[in-house]
Amino acid sequence: MRKPDESIASRQNALIKLTASLTERKYRAREGLFRFDGKKLFLEALDKKLPLFAVLLRASAAPALLAAAGDLDVPAACRVALLDDDLFDRLSEEKSPDGVICVSKVLDKIHKFATIDVSDAKGDGFTLLLESVRDPGNLGTVIRSARAFGVERVILSADCADLYHPRTVRAAMGALFCQPVTVVEDLPAAVTALARCGRMFAAALTPDAVPLDKIEWQPGDAAVVGNEGHGLTAATLTACTHRLLIPMTGDVESLNAGVAASVILWDYARGGERHG
Repeated sequence: MRKPDESIASRQNALIKLTASLTERKYRAREGLFRFDGKKLFLEALDKKLPLFAVLLRASAAPALLAAAGDLDVPAACRVALLDDDLFDRLSEEKSPDGVICVSKVLDKIHKFATIDVSDAKGDGFTLLLESVRDPGNLGTVIRSARAFGVERVILSADCADLYHPRTVRAAMGALFCQPVTVVEDLPAAVTALARCGRMFAAALTPDAVPLDKIEWQPGDAAVVGNEGHGLTAATLTACTHRLLIPMTGDVESLNAGVAASVILWDYARGGERHG
């Protein structure tokens, strides 16, 4: 990777102020940018050729980071800046900074924002839908699991946590950089539209729910997971064609959205093997 082309020592520098502002959703939306910290995500971003806007390196850590990047490089227009250690530490969101902060343009080639039309969001592969999952860590966990288990696309209701919240990006561990995601304004309408292509399973504790280990997954199936505390809305539940539940023992009533979705995705991934 090429060496830094500028050095920054002032907190009043425009790039520093911009990077600091990206911890807030309104500035991410206004600028079309998001930030992430750490060596692993930095190397993932280089490998996936993200449209990086800036790379900020801690002065004392820069040589090792540049060596780790090797022949991987940033886009030609990307700014590469060297920061004084103290300035970097103030800007970083990590307790023990690795020494690199990246700022990227939003990934609009794989992350879409739609109204109801999700006709291009579902084929024969599995689709996972999330409704009102507001914890960024849970959302990031789901995206990571979706990538790990070969989900075709994740569809989010508009009131889910921000896709580019720093905690979402961190929890996704690089999966966000390549997992297709669509955000829709009207999730029940999207469920209704997708039900024309296959079965829509609502994760819900209802009398007609089928235990997860009894489901024989079919091409085009989808599952819908709801809010960590309140589950799915009545409208979304009604739009689904089937119900499923995750069998549990003991006195635990439910799992959080990130764990529940991951269990469902794991079961889908091994479904072909289980049912021959």
